[in-house]
Amino acid sequence: MISRIVEALAGFITAVISAMGYGGVLLLMAVESACIPLPSEIIMPFAGYLAYRGELSLQGAALAGAVGCVVGSVPAYYLGMLGGRPLIERYGRWVLVSRKDLDLADRLFRRFGQWVVLVGRLLPVVRTFIAFPAGVSRMPMGKFIVYTFVGSYPWCLVLAWAGRKLGEAWHTDPRLRDAYHRFELVIVGAAALAVVAFVWHKLREARRERAGAAGGA
Repeated sequence: MISRIVEALAGFITAVISAMGYGGVLLLMAVESACIPLPSEIIMPFAGYLAYRGELSLQGAALAGAVGCVVGSVPAYYLGMLGGRPLIERYGRWVLVSRKDLDLADRLFRRFGQWVVLVGRLLPVVRTFIAFPAGVSRMPMGKFIVYTFVGSYPWCLVLAWAGRKLGEAWHTDPRLRDAYHRFELVIVGAAALAVVAFVWHKLREARRERAGAAGGA
């Protein structure tokens, strides 16, 4: 069941990018940056694989991914600016945003200031939630967009480059094909466990936070 869910997710991502090209990359990365668990680690490598096949360009795929990160981050920014932290804490659990995630982003923002928006885009967990404290602090929108784009572009480029290299090796090295078929179940199982562990951890955090809030009321 779990492996089917992971395969369905990967199939959805590849179908969207295959059908929409750069627009699909932009759309999916916007969804990922809006704190919806759609892994960029699948989105951008597949875009890189299509770059290997000549259907996309590597730079174009990275550019589309970075623009998508900006598009998806703007609603999160305004959510923080207009609703503040209480609104995020109230509804964040629906997109697996916990108070612990917000605490981490807040600490980084207080310590490093607005530069953390740029650097945080290169960090797997922080990059998703850093837009909230930027909005709460009312970081200038122009600077927020520039920092988000500049920080997101290398992330997207590296993942797309890895996908292109994997595509090259897939077609030139038979050992890679043999190894993949031999360990296919292990790869799928590991990916499935990672997804399940992430979701389970977030749900457990949400339950603890609701219990704590009920106990303190």
